[in-house]
Amino acid sequence: WEGWNMKNNGLFLRVLWIVSGVLLIAAGVLSMWNPQAVARFFTVLFGVVLLLSGLLDIAAFLKCRHAVVGAGWILTDGLLTVLMAVFLLCNQWLAGLAIPVIFCMWILFSGISSVVRSLDLKLFGVRGWGWFLLLGILQMALGVLLFIQPVVATFAVGILIGSVLVFQGLAAILSGLFSRRFLS
Repeated sequence: WEGWNMKNNGLFLRVLWIVSGVLLIAAGVLSMWNPQAVARFFTVLFGVVLLLSGLLDIAAFLKCRHAVVGAGWILTDGLLTVLMAVFLLCNQWLAGLAIPVIFCMWILFSGISSVVRSLDLKLFGVRGWGWFLLLGILQMALGVLLFIQPVVATFAVGILIGSVLVFQGLAAILSGLFSRRFLS
């Protein structure tokens, strides 16, 4: 019975990560496709996608916290993503003014989280840990670039946000695809 339950938890976790990844990539492509329109509905669209992504991470943690190595990072990322979503949905005007700084911090944290998770996976000898490291480094580099050039971030927010969403979506899909390797 316990083996069956662990198998279902792993499947549940994989499905959640892949669904989250597909939603993030879809939002990213939409943002890149029409960057001018993103300014009008950006905070609501992005807030809803972030809320769903954060809730899926929290649900994945609650369902599989004992079966996943480094589950605390999944919960932390989920909670911070939900907090950011609530901020975007509740105060759209202020969020519009602070978008470059908010996203720089979020991108940097997500990149750091992916790097730390990749190092945990490497420590446990999990194959595929380098993909998480690569995505984390790319996210961190993008976050630093946005801090250096906030004006560029303001004008190109649709394309930049779309890119970040695609990276986050890829990370979530990779989590789903590689989860068999790090489920205990």
